[in-house]
Amino acid sequence: QAQLRQSGGGSVQAGGSLRLSCEISEYASYKYCMGWFHKAPGKELEGIAIIDSNDFITYVKSVKGRFTISLDKAKNTLGLQMNRLNPEDTGLYYCPASPNVYYTENTRYSADMYRNWGQGTQVTVSS
Repeated sequence: QAQLRQSGGGSVQAGGSLRLSCEISEYASYKYCMGWFHKAPGKELEGIAIIDSNDFITYVKSVKGRFTISLDKAKNTLGLQMNRLNPEDTGLYYCPASPNVYYTENTRYSADMYRNWGQGTQVTVSS
C-alpha cells in the first residue's frame, strides 16, 4: 500500500512563491499517474498538475506558466513549485497517485481515478 506524506505550504502574500513536496513510499508500479489537486474554499476538488510514467506533464490553464510539477525518482518525491501566487490559489493541496496512466483530461484530472492520497497541505495567499 503506497503512502504519500506531504510537506511544505504555508502562508504568503500575493505574488510570492511556495513549494510543496510529497514523499512517496512503498509504491511498486512502473506505470503511474501522480499529481496535485487543489481544494479551494467552497469549491470542488480540482486536479491542477499531473505527471505520468511517460514523463508527460499537463497543467490546467489556471496554473500553467506559474506552477511546475516535478518528480525526483531517486528520492521518490513529487514536488510542486508555485510562483506568482494569487488569492485564488488558497486552499488545501493534495498529492495522489495511481498505478495507471491516464491520457485524457477527463481521467487525468478526475479524483476518482487515484487510489492513494497524501494528507493535504494548506496554502494561504493574502492580497
